[in-house]
Amino acid sequence: MIRKASLLLVGALVGAVAVTTMSQMPLNVSVAANAAATDTYRQLNLFGDVFERVRSDYVEVPDDAQLIESAINGMLTSLDPHSSYMSPKSFRDMQVQTRGEFGGLGIEVTMEDGLVKVVSPIDDTPAAKAGVLAGDLITYIDGEQVQGLTLNEAVEKMRGPVNTDIVVTVRRKGVADPFDITITRDIIKIRSVRWREEDDVGYIRITQFNEQTFDGLKDGIEKMTASIGEDKLKGFIVDLRNNPGGLLDQAIAVSDTFLDRGEIVSTRGREADETQRYNARAGDLTAGKPVIVLVNGGSASASEIVAGALQDHRRATILGTRSFGKGSVQTIIPLGANGAIRLTTARYYTPSGTSIQAKGIAPDIEALQDLPEELVGRVNTKGEAGLRGHLEASEGEEEGGSQAYVPADPKDDTQLKLALDLLRGVQVNSAFPPVSDSAAVKN
Repeated sequence: MIRKASLLLVGALVGAVAVTTMSQMPLNVSVAANAAATDTYRQLNLFGDVFERVRSDYVEVPDDAQLIESAINGMLTSLDPHSSYMSPKSFRDMQVQTRGEFGGLGIEVTMEDGLVKVVSPIDDTPAAKAGVLAGDLITYIDGEQVQGLTLNEAVEKMRGPVNTDIVVTVRRKGVADPFDITITRDIIKIRSVRWREEDDVGYIRITQFNEQTFDGLKDGIEKMTASIGEDKLKGFIVDLRNNPGGLLDQAIAVSDTFLDRGEIVSTRGREADETQRYNARAGDLTAGKPVIVLVNGGSASASEIVAGALQDHRRATILGTRSFGKGSVQTIIPLGANGAIRLTTARYYTPSGTSIQAKGIAPDIEALQDLPEELVGRVNTKGEAGLRGHLEASEGEEEGGSQAYVPADPKDDTQLKLALDLLRGVQVNSAFPPVSDSAAVKN
């Protein structure tokens, strides 16, 4: 359906890029360019001087390769929390992960204030079963302090042989003291799409966007439609809560599943000619059945592309709480035998031309989860706008995160119950089904 571009990932933020108009004469431009180049070479000479001084005078003999790697990583991480250098091993691990199978604990993480922050635990993995929650800060790994490690170094320490234990020390909002969680490592097989029949409604849970996501979604829709019966089927619920994102091409394919035509997303880089637009092809695999998309504060990147496309085209009603607000594209740039760099290269925009960077997708129907008493005030994310060094919103005011909790038992799931009631007509809301208006995207 959509040609896969597996190296293009949806990520988050970078420092803002300014575009300036230059009206000087060519001679002045040339002089300015030469001066800038001279200053750059002077700074590179400074780096060389520092590098040689460290090599010759540091108290112990340093590893030259490690010094260079750390310098490169420092340059990239200074741009934003999501740009980084990947060693050859890290690059291989990333490729395995996007294929949908890797070894580890089963958590999506980022770096915040020098600590590893859990974006979300992945369903049915050791971390999720051990009780790790979105928003947890990991301060120690097997007794070793995380402060001072890069994100890649911390992730590397959390990986290891299957059936071995790791102890992570967690700092959780609302809990006075840090506490330890013991997790047994396992092979993480990411089944990115799960589905089940809720009597006359098809429920689809997408946990991340890897290379198997569209195929899994298509399989689920076809099987549930056949099992429930097209006449009896009331519609579909697409659950993107706590989905941290993944591959851009899969987000496009998932959106295309429910659309017959129109733009899905556009990406805009530093230069105007770098703009790319991705459009839907004819063929709604659900035959126009009503769709409700569930989102929350843990829904990021690719999840927001899907929610934004279906919302703008009035194809689905978005229900839940404000999404995370990752509105930028990251490109993995291979460096041959030297690994790769992960670099933010563009912002993405919904079909109506809206950037959700540091703002998120506002649901059509806001619905909070009923929380157990011990979790009240502890499961909200700060969102993209709360991350240090984030790419600033290009328009409008920035918005914080929101609630990021999904009950383990569907019987306790307030948002899911509301979605089911709306599809069955038990409850009525003006936002469902969505009605096309002047704000809708024109096809």
